[in-house]
Amino acid sequence: MQHTRSAGAVSALVLVLGLILAFTAACQQATGHVSAHNGPAGSVQSAAPTPTGYGAVFLGTGDCGSRGREFREVPCTSEKAAARVIARYEGRTAAGPTCPQATDFVLHISENRPSADEDGDGEVGRGYACMRNLEPPHPGDPGGGGGPHTVVGDCVYAAGGGQVKETSCDGSGERDPEFAVASAVDRRAQCPRTTALYVQLGGESPVGCARRV
Repeated sequence: MQHTRSAGAVSALVLVLGLILAFTAACQQATGHVSAHNGPAGSVQSAAPTPTGYGAVFLGTGDCGSRGREFREVPCTSEKAAARVIARYEGRTAAGPTCPQATDFVLHISENRPSADEDGDGEVGRGYACMRNLEPPHPGDPGGGGGPHTVVGDCVYAAGGGQVKETSCDGSGERDPEFAVASAVDRRAQCPRTTALYVQLGGESPVGCARRV
């Protein structure tokens, strides 16, 4: 009789352990996340955890980034935040939309597989982010001496070979300003007689009428 009770106790213990293991496996299956990537040799990798305090897209519109040797996405409330994304596009700049006029610089995002990304799929798609500094200076503003666009109010200098480059209108840049873009028109014939230089612009009025300063 004692031997029978021991066997029954062991069976009950095995049953309890089996239930615990089954419950644990079910929980792990519900919370775990594994995704397949078209990476080297068709490997299957565990998805990286989604960082908290960031946007739904890596460096998406409204997100902020830090400055340094590596540009990283950080919460906009962080003391490391230096610039905000004012527009984000996929693909290459040559084939995609132009950045807004207020853009201070363009950040090109290469396709890679970082340790942490926006949606946990282990990849960040190729694209570009149009960035604006959180604090001055703003080189993308008219006269600021930089940015991806040359606009009315910007200053330029002759760089040789029929090319001009932007510089700050206040003389704080590496080169002094030689010309200031006074207006933008559709055709050169529409520029005033005082025009000393024609500057190629973007947008609906692609000709900049620049005067000497």
